[in-house]
Amino acid sequence: MPSLAQARPPGATVTDPALVRRAVKAAALGNAMEWFDFGVYSYIAVTLGKVFFPSGNPTAQLLSTFGAFAAAFLVRPLGGMVFGPLGDRVGRQKVLALTMILMAAGTFAIGLIPSYATIGVWAPVLLLAARLVQGFSTGGEYAGASTFIAEYAPDKRRGFLGSWLEFGTLAGYIGGAGLVTLMTALLPDGDLTSWGWRVPFLIAGPMGIVGLYLRMRLEETPAFAAEVEKSESARVKVPLRDMITGQWQALLLCVGLVLVFNVTDYMLLSYMPSYLTSELEYDETHGLLVVLAVMALMMVVQPFAGALTDRVGRRPVIAAGCAGFLLLSVPALLLIRQGSLLAVGLGMAALGLLLVCFTAAMPSALPALFPTRVRYGSLSIGFNVSVSLFGGTTPLVVTALIGATGDLMMPAYYMMAAAVVGGVAVWFMTESAGRPLPGSAPSVER
Repeated sequence: MPSLAQARPPGATVTDPALVRRAVKAAALGNAMEWFDFGVYSYIAVTLGKVFFPSGNPTAQLLSTFGAFAAAFLVRPLGGMVFGPLGDRVGRQKVLALTMILMAAGTFAIGLIPSYATIGVWAPVLLLAARLVQGFSTGGEYAGASTFIAEYAPDKRRGFLGSWLEFGTLAGYIGGAGLVTLMTALLPDGDLTSWGWRVPFLIAGPMGIVGLYLRMRLEETPAFAAEVEKSESARVKVPLRDMITGQWQALLLCVGLVLVFNVTDYMLLSYMPSYLTSELEYDETHGLLVVLAVMALMMVVQPFAGALTDRVGRRPVIAAGCAGFLLLSVPALLLIRQGSLLAVGLGMAALGLLLVCFTAAMPSALPALFPTRVRYGSLSIGFNVSVSLFGGTTPLVVTALIGATGDLMMPAYYMMAAAVVGGVAVWFMTESAGRPLPGSAPSVER
């Protein structure tokens, strides 16, 4: 049996397991808070429409509320272009602490905004401003959190540790949506409209303080610290333009991978509850509970799928997800359209398990596309452009396609098209499992 010195590659970074666990918790909590807000806002949209957009038309109220929601996606690329390069200059830890503050402040502020009946048009204006703050900060969150975990993790366990980032996503969404569902069931409509809707947003304040505390206690990642140790002449500050033009091939791969990841993600977690209710006339409460149950199932499978990517590679797992969506989207949607609780549950569960192929692999695969000196910046740009153009628009585009064609199978066709794009990206990407990140020394566990 070789000694530790023989097994350790020359110049390798030796990671502290306790420090790695702290880094994973701190990064995952920020993602959880982002999706806690997402779940709250989506599930309480009807009530928010009454509070901030009292037009007397329920449809107009809902559209106005989701318009403010969609506005956050418009500023995500801008946030990525600010926070990403900043993270490559001053450090991942500092920027992630800043995005945590902004996210918590934006969500907490929504809970404090007076209603339209109190301050008139300023109420929706302030809601929009808070949403823009949230979207701007989110532009630096996912890329930074995945980079942070990837640069802390030992090479052989990067997939498993990175998968906990999306575990936080699912936990946050379930927490937000579950809290709203519980409050809706317990509170009379008058109480929910007058004050109850504020409670989930105000919870973001304490969550943000806890997350900030965890992130402030962390040291900078070993990979970034090694970059800092280089002489100033060797450590060239990379202009934003070069983060794009100098990494254009990796950026294209990033956009393709994020496209299939987020189209399927937003289709399942955001659009399908509305599809079940509006297109299939399914009971709203049961539809929401089915989605929450599917996310709980995904949480159970997530760490095991992340560990699988360390054993067999990221490419095979992502490719399996693309092939699955290409072949099974139509059968799964046909099953969902049967309408019975069992059929809907089985169809949704099938799509959820296919989605795990992406949620488990992407947090470790995406940071490995870029070298250390531009990783945060280039990944932020590629990720947020793809999410804004394709992921966040999925519910709107699919609804429009169904309206134009009358074909209720359109969600399946849209996922299949995304799977083709993702498959092309997988074909050209390089396997990264068990290997050092580009521009970084090998990383081994103590």
